[in-house]
Order: sequence, then C-alpha cells, then structure tokens
Amino acid sequence: MIIPINKPAGITSHTVVNKLRRFYGIKKIGHAGTLDPFATGVLILLVGRESTKRSESLMKQDKLYRTRLKLGFISDTYDKDGVIQEYNTSIIPTQEQIEAVINQFIGEIEQIPPMYSAIKINGKKMYELARKGEHIDIPGRKVTISRIDILEYEYPYLILDIYCSSGTYIRSLGYDIGIALGTGAYLEELERRQSGEFHIDHCYTLDTLPELE
Repeated sequence: MIIPINKPAGITSHTVVNKLRRFYGIKKIGHAGTLDPFATGVLILLVGRESTKRSESLMKQDKLYRTRLKLGFISDTYDKDGVIQEYNTSIIPTQEQIEAVINQFIGEIEQIPPMYSAIKINGKKMYELARKGEHIDIPGRKVTISRIDILEYEYPYLILDIYCSSGTYIRSLGYDIGIALGTGAYLEELERRQSGEFHIDHCYTLDTLPELE
C-alpha cells in the first residue's frame, strides 16, 4: 500500500517511518524520497514488501517545491537550521533583477549538493563528515529545473514555486540564486507540494492514517 503523508516540520523522514511501523505493526515500511527535518509536505510511505519494491521508480518522478528564501544572509547548511551569518544586506534587488537571475537556472543545470546532506562519500554520509569539520570536494550532478514561479517578493523574503527533476537540492538552488543576486540567501521554509502524481492536497497526516486495504 502507498500512503502519501504530509510530513510536519521538526522530525526526520525516518521518524515518520517508525511512527507508521508502530501504528500498523509492520516492519517492512520505507519511503520514496527523504525530506529534511525542517521541511514539510509530501512524503510517500511504502507499506509492505510489494510496495517497497516501487521505491526507486517513485523516487525518480518530478517534484514541485514551495520555498521561502531570506536574502542578505547565508547558512552553512543552506537552511534556517544552520549557522547563519550576514552576506550582503546592502543590495536590495528588484523583482525584474530576480526574474533575470532565476531564468539562468531554468533547464538542465549542474548542481553541487550541500555539504550537509545524506549523500555518501566513501561510505560516509556527508553531513557526518561536515559535523567533524572535514571538507571534501563534492562532485556536481545534473538536474533539470523546468519552471520557477515567483509567488511573492518583499525584501528580504522571496517565495518561489520550483518544478524540478528528482535529485534536485532546493537548498543548493536557493544558495546559488542568492550568490547570483549578490545578496546571499538561505531557506527559511521548504514544502514539497507534489511528488509525481501525489499532491499535498491529497495527503494523510500522522493523525489521520488510513486503514490498510
């Protein structure tokens, strides 16, 4: 059974999996694409052996994210949970300037994942290396950004809807947009609104889990 959950902020994707394991009394539960602890939105839970076999194909589907950036500052994790410092608050870009910069990121781009991510290098997760103060060269990866919509802009806050391929790091995209603007930026909010056919409006919550079929 596939159960789309609207993950709340403040917990890991693995915590959601464990909650469902306890609720259903089933150990064989996985998910199709993790969300950072501060992020919310569509988390696809796969209950049972047959469903977990679909994990890879479900993870490859396109995504829609909504994010709120704060300009003028950067974070070592590229989000609000990291160490935040001022980058450049003397520049207040116009919406036209933001649109011009955003257009540079439409299409296939090469992206450097955040150092604080779960990608493994030589068997070690990068966030574990980052916490130890180890810095390594992170290989870039090609992702596709099909569309970015500006929903709201009132400096220093910028809200975007981002339509992208699987594997896109919105934290890295937000950071890169900030650097291109000359202001710096980090993510204050991140919501996955759609993953493939699963939209946030049709998700269950941890308080409204369905009965198993």
